[in-house]
Amino acid sequence: MTDQIPETTHFGFRTIAKDEKESMVAEVFHSVASKYDLMNDLMSFGIHRIWKRFTIDCSGVRRGQKVLDLAGGTGDLTAKFSRLVGETGSVILADINDSMLKMGREKLRDSGIVGNVRYVQANAEELPFPDNYFDCITISFGLRNVTDKDKALRSMFRVLKPGGRLLVLEFSKPLLDPLNKAYDTYSFHILPKIGELVANDSESYRYLAESIRMHPDQETLKEMMSDAGFDSVSYYNLTGGIVALHRGFKF
Repeated sequence: MTDQIPETTHFGFRTIAKDEKESMVAEVFHSVASKYDLMNDLMSFGIHRIWKRFTIDCSGVRRGQKVLDLAGGTGDLTAKFSRLVGETGSVILADINDSMLKMGREKLRDSGIVGNVRYVQANAEELPFPDNYFDCITISFGLRNVTDKDKALRSMFRVLKPGGRLLVLEFSKPLLDPLNKAYDTYSFHILPKIGELVANDSESYRYLAESIRMHPDQETLKEMMSDAGFDSVSYYNLTGGIVALHRGFKF
């Protein structure tokens, strides 16, 4: 009897056993958690704030609704949603990584955001929430780190209310070849050096650059969302396609 060959997936450009990825990604985010916000500003020259503001604008979130900020990290979107839903609504900041969740909790509490926000450590592939529960789900720069993206999208679809929407903000494929080449140079030569200088960790930022290249492009992700059950899926290219915001509805 032959041994069963383990299922594989990618960790950046490396091929690894599928059951190893979650712990390897966890190590990356344990390492970068304390410098995450600073590195976001440095890596994107502050433009990530504009991308996130656009995501909020496309969310349609209003007073009294329930929102899931999945892979919510240090809580940038949660902070905005907390104000939008008000006292009668609720926001759950969920992240698989306890270090990131701790940073998010401390940051939001320090800024006075309490009451309508809960914190849940959760795997996107198996969300611990009831069916048809949330009015809106966002996942910002997190989907590319998920081992089984199709399973995660189906899980999000399950917990979304009919009439609700999913917003996926993620790095994508630049539209113009010159921009693509400049982006490669920045990602693989400059970004790891910034990571070394600021976070004392070049390898984690090398992985993050590689994970962006392995993430599905705009059209592929649109098809994946449709296959998971979402209707009227569309996307917006931001900053020349370096980032894309995908939006899908549950009808």
